[in-house]
Amino acid sequence: MTNVFVPDRNAAIVRYQVTDPERSLTFYTDQLGFRLVQRAGPVVIVARGDLHVLLSSPEASGGRPMGDGTRQGPGGWNRIVLYVEDLDAAIAALHKAHTHLRNAIEAGPGGRQILLDDPDGNPIELHEAPKH
Repeated sequence: MTNVFVPDRNAAIVRYQVTDPERSLTFYTDQLGFRLVQRAGPVVIVARGDLHVLLSSPEASGGRPMGDGTRQGPGGWNRIVLYVEDLDAAIAALHKAHTHLRNAIEAGPGGRQILLDDPDGNPIELHEAPKH
């Protein structure tokens, strides 16, 4: 671990609900270039650049059921966006790791992107800026 995440009023972090923080840690560090920042009981914090992601197990306080009993869980469509230099190379590496891709590459004036799932179904977008 290189740093400890210290929350303050200028800090921001994304929380993803996961079922197995260790499995998620391996995925984020091995497949997406994150680094481990901190372990704190049932949560793991990883970072890539300025982006910090809190991988939160069901036992974490941030994973408790809502007042009406609704259980929190992974998945959905809100996502983090990670920029890559070579989308095709990134996808090839993800295929080797048997990562689930949600769609084919989408291309437009803003570049090319694809959606993938982490091991718990949380979406991540890889985005390659247009080449000029």
